[in-house]
Amino acid sequence: MNSLLSRVETWLEAALSFLYPPVCALCGAARAHAASGLVCSGCRAQVRLVRPPFCERCGLPFEGALTTPFECANCAGVTLHFIRARSAAVAAGVVLEAIHRYKYQRALWLEPFLAGMLIEAAAPVLRAGGWDALVPVPLFPAKEREREFNQAERLARRLGAATGLPVRSHELRRVRATPTQTRFSREQRAANVSGAFAVRPGARFDGQRVVLVDDVFTTGATTSACAAALREAGAGEVCVWTVARGL
Repeated sequence: MNSLLSRVETWLEAALSFLYPPVCALCGAARAHAASGLVCSGCRAQVRLVRPPFCERCGLPFEGALTTPFECANCAGVTLHFIRARSAAVAAGVVLEAIHRYKYQRALWLEPFLAGMLIEAAAPVLRAGGWDALVPVPLFPAKEREREFNQAERLARRLGAATGLPVRSHELRRVRATPTQTRFSREQRAANVSGAFAVRPGARFDGQRVVLVDDVFTTGATTSACAAALREAGAGEVCVWTVARGL
């Protein structure tokens, strides 16, 4: 019976798509497909992928030609508890619009678009890197109840399915509610999230190499605070992967 219902639903979806072809969720003009996150090829062409050269520590893209590894001025003299951070795309234009709709308007149909960029950039690196687990950056419980989902956890599960890495989504917790970081300076962001994260009592990451997953990396204050909690719980190394990198 369930199999029959599933086939009927599939036929209905196909018929509706034929009669009313879906359009891009971002531009509202060109045709798009649900499997691609309802983002058309024209909008995808506007995505600015993060390519070398970039800061070896935080992944900040650098405009120009460099032949040797470097760390940007933002990382100089700053204590970061992760070894490196990398992102798939620049947080601008269609990417930033998709993230905002996904997070704040519950536009879950955009998830294949966002997760696809993350998987394409991160999966080959993680498969070859000897990592042990993925840990999504947690939301404060009240915030997660309000939003009804944690975007970092959903993205981590997609990345986990692509890499075979387990997703440990319940060990790291946000134990203190914090104001949004949007309008804070780098120093204010670090102070805002200081002590905001902790590992669940009894949970251990003894010697494990852990990948933190989030949607956007800006100054690294949040992910560094998360990494510090994981290191206190025994993690050997922590790196960060996000869909987008703020400039």
